Amino acid sequence: MADLRSRLLQHASTLAIGGIFVLAPPGARAACVFYQPWNCPSTSPDVRATYFAGQMTTAEKLLVVDGKLGLAFTPYLKKPDGALGSGGFVPGIARLNLPALQETDAGLGVADPVDLGTGIPMRGSAGYATALPSGPALAASFDPAMAFTAGAMIGDEASRQGFNVMLAGAMNLTRDPRGGRTFEYAGEDPLLAGTISGQLIRGVQSRHVISTMKHYAVNAQETGRTVVNASMASQALRESDLLSFEIALNIGAPGSVMCSYNKVNGAYACGSDYLLNQVLKQDWHYQGYVMSDWGAVHAATDANGGLDQESGDLADAANGGPFFTTQLSAALAAGTVPAARLTDMVRRILRSEFTAGIVDTPPIIRPLDAVHDIQVAQTVEAAGIVLLKNDRNLLPLSKAARRIVVIGSNANNGVLSGGGSSQVWPLGGPAQPIDPSHAFPHPRIWDPSAPLSAIGGKLAGGSVSFVSGASPSAAAAAAQGADAAIVFVNQWAAEGIDMASLALPLDPISGVNQDQLVSAVAAVNPNTIVVIESGGPVLMPWLAAVRGVVEAWYPGSGGGPAIASVLFGDSDAQGRLPMTFPANEAQLPRPVVDHGSSAGAAFTVNYDIEGTDIGYRWYFARKSVPLFPFGFGLSYTHFAYANLKLSSGANLTADFDVTNTGSRAGSDVPQLYLSANPGPAQPPRLLGFARVSLNAGATQHVTLAVDNRLLSRWSDTAHGFVRPAGSFSVMLSTSAATPVIAGSTTLSAVSLGP
Repeated sequence: MADLRSRLLQHASTLAIGGIFVLAPPGARAACVFYQPWNCPSTSPDVRATYFAGQMTTAEKLLVVDGKLGLAFTPYLKKPDGALGSGGFVPGIARLNLPALQETDAGLGVADPVDLGTGIPMRGSAGYATALPSGPALAASFDPAMAFTAGAMIGDEASRQGFNVMLAGAMNLTRDPRGGRTFEYAGEDPLLAGTISGQLIRGVQSRHVISTMKHYAVNAQETGRTVVNASMASQALRESDLLSFEIALNIGAPGSVMCSYNKVNGAYACGSDYLLNQVLKQDWHYQGYVMSDWGAVHAATDANGGLDQESGDLADAANGGPFFTTQLSAALAAGTVPAARLTDMVRRILRSEFTAGIVDTPPIIRPLDAVHDIQVAQTVEAAGIVLLKNDRNLLPLSKAARRIVVIGSNANNGVLSGGGSSQVWPLGGPAQPIDPSHAFPHPRIWDPSAPLSAIGGKLAGGSVSFVSGASPSAAAAAAQGADAAIVFVNQWAAEGIDMASLALPLDPISGVNQDQLVSAVAAVNPNTIVVIESGGPVLMPWLAAVRGVVEAWYPGSGGGPAIASVLFGDSDAQGRLPMTFPANEAQLPRPVVDHGSSAGAAFTVNYDIEGTDIGYRWYFARKSVPLFPFGFGLSYTHFAYANLKLSSGANLTADFDVTNTGSRAGSDVPQLYLSANPGPAQPPRLLGFARVSLNAGATQHVTLAVDNRLLSRWSDTAHGFVRPAGSFSVMLSTSAATPVIAGSTTLSAVSLGP
């Protein structure tokens, strides 16, 4: 039988080469039996991709590697025929029954780009979708399973709207908390960011949608992002930014990797042989394809550097593009890009299409499961809210409160979201677009999930009122005598622009100085609680004057109810900070955002200042005390750790018990840090974490298996991670700055491949 199958395959190939080969339509199963096993889903993606690439003409191959803008800019640019109206579009090939690639932003939900001519989203109400909370909120859950669920939800919504590629999986490390896209990412630690992003990618791809991993690499600021050179030694790169991508790759197996705008050590990321060929494809054995960010290509020969697909080709006009059209065709004819390289580019793209199942299981446009999806967003937000201060246990609030005053930040209408390509137009439409500007990354959008009504719904007979906060004195008068005054404050962030400061800006609705507003209310009401809507850290000059501080991030489509559930204790305060909150900007490696000498001029940012020591490691090394440390977060109950046991030998495993010693159910995130190891001293490093939910009095045994890369140092000489034998000390902690139990063990030497 095997010999018969072999002869049939050979015969089918001959027929195909002879020009009479016809592929079965997607979903056909008769082809699995005889002449067309490459159409059978059970055939490996590698075999199918190699075969399909071998049947394509050069013109067809060039179609596959050239991504178009999938949107319209009235009256300047017409949407391509067949495009749904989104960030990117790659036409299909009818002869081969290969579907078009319909690409949508981003990791916080299905985006609907704004027509810059009209200011209206291109797909209108058909493009409204569920907005997840911002990336740090998901990371603050420290919950890989929740990240998978979140990814599956947005992947499902993408598929239901007809998309088969989602530009999700954003995961650049927070080297500067003022970065405009910090709100899209997953924090400052490689293990946490890689784990959460990898699971989100897995979730998206579980719905037969290709997910990306982006922005590769060291896209740590938005200022000058198309001209800046990120300078960092290879050891620091491998142990920090690249390690986070490697972890996400190992977990999520993304179909595509999106390279970034910036240069890394002198080479543009989308043409970097080091990043794309040497590290990604050779060292990490990546089999998928590399797509560019929109406007990040600089030459047709970037294909030789490892780029497989140009995205939104017209976006490269400023660089002299498009490149992967006539310029790539000319490079092929001249031999400067080998024909075999084009075939490999196409094979990689097709492999990802077959692996994700977008050929065999194409999207079916159908209504969203809105009730379910908003509940997912609400659950993520509730798990990611971080309780930063709870003086004298003011929280949770009593549902028997007589009077509560809610102040500021448009809390009577909705919750804030971040701007740029990840912007989701929420179900039901924005609560209040507050500016008419059509210029990217505007407009600011408030998701229609009002905290005010959700808070009112928790009270058993008491009253809740709202004050805009436009007048601090009027807000203070309204707050006087209330059982609690809840002041909402916000800080908007967006793609393409970094924040000049971590200080709260003027409120975009009322124009009020938000710090002054908080201080005025706290001066008359001792039960003042501040709820922060931000994409990352903010400065808190009023911290000592208030009794409660809640970091709600950008809360998403279920934000209002999630915030209310935490304030009133229906949900425990569960989140833990995925990034350090500095006390002031002078504590940062670069107190001022690097911006170069003039607008548009190339410049270099030296990331060797901190190198591997990002975030909490930076603070520890300099004995600098932040406002709140990485991993910090309060609960409404208490937990105790005991019985820490460490294995020895080649691999480190930590076993311990967690007990809820309080009077109510709650969730905790025990964290394991490396505190000492053979060789030169290092700051602590996160080795593992677990999310534990326990009823009062209950105990759970936890086992953490530690990735050996986290116990090793990168060696250029060995071209891999190397760990000497010796004694290793660890701390079981509640945050990077709060150790609870110390332990040590002896580990043998280990050498790991790249």
